[in-house]
Amino acid sequence: MGDHLDMVLEQWAAVRPDLDASPMGVIGRLSRLARVLDTELNRTFAEHDLDRPSFDVLATLRRNDRPLTPAELMRSSMITSGAVTQRVDRLAARGLVARTPSPTDGRVVHVSLTDEGRALIDRALPDHVANEHRILAALTEEDRDALADVLRRLLTSLEP
Repeated sequence: MGDHLDMVLEQWAAVRPDLDASPMGVIGRLSRLARVLDTELNRTFAEHDLDRPSFDVLATLRRNDRPLTPAELMRSSMITSGAVTQRVDRLAARGLVARTPSPTDGRVVHVSLTDEGRALIDRALPDHVANEHRILAALTEEDRDALADVLRRLLTSLEP
């Protein structure tokens, strides 16, 4: 059973047989998959009145189980420093996180979950994980492990 990228590769092979377009099969599928995954994941986040970056900040604070500085949040999450500041501002306005000045350095603040923030991430996380299981249901455990290994190698080769 073929997919859209198989057709694209066949077309390139017909009009440019001199060109090895095989990377398009991988990159194209990853790009299409990223769009599908965003849609699927965002649906679950929206059920909890969250978006991906907000979920990531709350989940990062929850799994670290301690207050973090904005720099630690950035390093430990999957969002940029500018996005961390923006997300923390929005989450603080909703009463989901709190900022506390460092007792030893007046330039540093620590971000922590409020009781409401902890309750929200504790409700959203099981739904998120169940959604990820549903998304990956077509793959065996061995497939998942192999795919994770391949993607890990690719990411580590490209990330600084």
